[in-house]
Amino acid sequence: MVQRMARNRVFFPQEALDAWVVSGSVDLQDQDLLLKSEGRKYRLTEGARVLREVTGEPDAAELVGTCKTLAFLRELGADILERSMIIENNAYDIIPGFLGTPVLTPEETQNESPRSPSLSSDEELLAQFLAKNM
Repeated sequence: MVQRMARNRVFFPQEALDAWVVSGSVDLQDQDLLLKSEGRKYRLTEGARVLREVTGEPDAAELVGTCKTLAFLRELGADILERSMIIENNAYDIIPGFLGTPVLTPEETQNESPRSPSLSSDEELLAQFLAKNM
C-alpha cells in the first residue's frame, strides 16, 4: 500500500470568504468549501496568517510569515482577539481565516501519482479563481 504525504494547504482570509459567500461564487457545507467556477473542494480548519511581530521583541516561535491553525496557536498559549495575537512577550498582527486542505474526488485520487503532486495545478486554479473574484 502506498502512503501519501499530506497535501498542501491554502489560506483563505475570513473577509474574502465572506465576500465570496455573499456573491455566490463559493458554497460552504459544514467544513467544506467549494470553489464553484473551478469545481475544487477544500476542507476548512480555523487558522490565521501571521503578518508581523509588533513589540520589537525577537519572534521566538518563528511565526511571522506563516499560516497556522488556531488549535496550534492555542497550544503555544496564544490569546487571539480579532486581528491581534499575544504569545508570552510577543504581540502579532494577524489575518483571521481558514486553512483549506484540498479534497480529492475518487477520480482524482486514482489518477494522482505520489511522485507527481498537483501543487502547481492547485496553485494555478486558485490563482485563477482569486483573479476572477477579488
